Amino acid sequence: MAEAHQAVAFQFTVTPEGVDFRLSREALKHVYLSGINSWKKRLIRIKNGILRGVYPGSPTSWLVVVMATVGSSFCNVDVSLGLVGCIQRCLPQGCGPYQTPQTRALLSMAIFSTGVWVTGIFFFRQTLKLLLSYHGWMFEMHGKTSNLTRIWAMCVRLLSSRHPMLYSFQTSLPKLPVPRVSATIQRVSDWWEEYIYLRGRSPLMVNSNYYVMDLVLIKNTDVQAARLGNIIHAMIMYRRKLDREEIKPVMALGIVPMCSYQMERMFNTTRVPGKETDVLQHLSDSRHVAVYHKGRFFKLWLYEGSRLLKPQDLEMQFQRILDDPSPPQPGEEKLAALTAGGRVEWAQARQAFFSSGKNKAALEAIERAAFFVALDEESYRYDPEDEASLSLYGKALLHGNCYNRWFDKSFTLISFKNGQLGLNAEHAWADAPIIGHLWEFVLGTDSFHLGYTETGHCLGKPNPALPPPTRLQWDIPKQCQAVIESSYQVAKALADDVELYCFQFLPFGKGLIKKCRTSPDAFVQIALQLAHFRDRGKFCLTYEASMTRMFREGRTETVRSCTSESTAFVQAMVEKSHAKADLRDLFQKAAKKHQNMYRLAMTGAGIDRHLFCLYLVSKYLGVSSPFLAEVLSEPWRLSTSQIPQSQIRMFDPEQHPNHLGAGGGFGPVADDGYGVSYMIAGENTIFFHISSKFSSSETNAQRFGNHIRQALLDLADLFQVPKTDS
Repeated sequence: MAEAHQAVAFQFTVTPEGVDFRLSREALKHVYLSGINSWKKRLIRIKNGILRGVYPGSPTSWLVVVMATVGSSFCNVDVSLGLVGCIQRCLPQGCGPYQTPQTRALLSMAIFSTGVWVTGIFFFRQTLKLLLSYHGWMFEMHGKTSNLTRIWAMCVRLLSSRHPMLYSFQTSLPKLPVPRVSATIQRVSDWWEEYIYLRGRSPLMVNSNYYVMDLVLIKNTDVQAARLGNIIHAMIMYRRKLDREEIKPVMALGIVPMCSYQMERMFNTTRVPGKETDVLQHLSDSRHVAVYHKGRFFKLWLYEGSRLLKPQDLEMQFQRILDDPSPPQPGEEKLAALTAGGRVEWAQARQAFFSSGKNKAALEAIERAAFFVALDEESYRYDPEDEASLSLYGKALLHGNCYNRWFDKSFTLISFKNGQLGLNAEHAWADAPIIGHLWEFVLGTDSFHLGYTETGHCLGKPNPALPPPTRLQWDIPKQCQAVIESSYQVAKALADDVELYCFQFLPFGKGLIKKCRTSPDAFVQIALQLAHFRDRGKFCLTYEASMTRMFREGRTETVRSCTSESTAFVQAMVEKSHAKADLRDLFQKAAKKHQNMYRLAMTGAGIDRHLFCLYLVSKYLGVSSPFLAEVLSEPWRLSTSQIPQSQIRMFDPEQHPNHLGAGGGFGPVADDGYGVSYMIAGENTIFFHISSKFSSSETNAQRFGNHIRQALLDLADLFQVPKTDS
């Protein structure tokens, strides 16, 4: 219990002789350093708030305006057209700082200059917002930029040339527009059924959470604790940059800023279950992580005083957890299954068994952690010679054993015994590109900045005086253990029903696809339509996620990939009676339609979020809509998503071609459908993650994957693109 005593700054006892105070110098030191660190963060936030508030202006630009005004007055030039004189006459007269004419003149010029400066900032900000509302560049052919777009790009670069912080563009981004109802109806083919994150009552595991894989073609170290030391140190470095707004905004074409608001809740965030709806709980800071290993929960501090623990110190702390022989407490081992089962059951159990005492304190340690860390005893890694290894790795990340992930946390960092890593991310707080941004930074920092010794350990010597991580203490009664077991059985049935097939497509990547004069995404989406028709013998409503982050607080919009143009091409391919020239023409029409729909979705002209709002309004007003009733009936039997990459240029991919992640995946949206995630990984390869359910007699993930392979090869053959053997 030494750690518990260190956490108390002072103790006192009442005796007949009086009150006896006992001070802990170590604890007081930690309190003092924590207070200093807290004030530093507050001052940084205040400074960033000021700099963000005056962007694209700056304190330097204010000083320039003041000096120009003062300088012109010494040259007997009144640039204010008399306004400085008016301000000077309005200043109160008498004693004080205004008593001399020179002081009154300087103060008047400073007030005038500040007004000009603020007006200029407002003008530039509104002009930038107007410029960012232009999306014509999205619809122009590659290499055929119009003069209007060139002028627009020059203006945007000019207005955003000063180095922006992460949130500098937030007030300049246009709001997501609401399209006309008539325009929406003209493009409706079927209803879009959104899974409403926080109101969904089904398990998060498989149904909502998604996974992200590690680098799969290289190995930095086999030492589990060492890999965690570097990775978690890099994560907290990223969080510090995030707090200080030192991360550069993501820019489309290096010009148009993307909305960054989703990054705010990346760390220190937990989804708290409710009986009717969940809530996202976000803290401004957290100084520890929660760790799970062999059925035990630990609290691991990330700081010593105000100093972030170095990688070698974190390695030592994780090794202490791995070496800890203590057994789980009653009910502790499968406790996290509550986050994997139904939301109502978890909300009821949380209220009944975790609202007081040591259970409340232990649960708060998990929910208030920066993120969750799972130390697995199994080893997974992609072996190109064993295709099944990638699927097994994906299954472990998607659901694990149903009780070794805390599915409510913004993300769980998963560590396997051989040093391989991965993430399981909750979906409500943000979309996949946000966690991908973090992951790119962390993996790049691990490989190119932190490094390891020859024996695979973190560089440097640890501090053995650090107190070890503390076990969380639970008092879980039999009734709660029964609820935990029930949630585990629900989660296990769901996990056992998931078929996941992951593979690396090696014949070609985006390099050769571009020779077909189409976008890589359109190429893959049309291949998916062809593969699905061959697999099921029919077409289905298809979902592809598109981002809307060019707008303030934008998230995603739906691209309906199953179009009349794509179905015409697929039918012609299946009939095998058309000339290649005719098939190429049909393909180009389908690809052009897909690209146009994707651009419409990105520029706020999609239909599905609009339809969803109409649906909510009709429910609120109690209005029965035959139209909505009809279009609601069709589920998304093919749900697809492209995984972003290279959001941060941490290294040159041409010099390090094997530094490739395999992307990630998610579970099927429909019981009789497929979930398909793909990453066009550079010029020469594509990774696919395909999910379905064993309980459906109509689907088979591996069979569909084989159809996707063949469809890609057939499209390449259609354009006579050179390729290697599959």
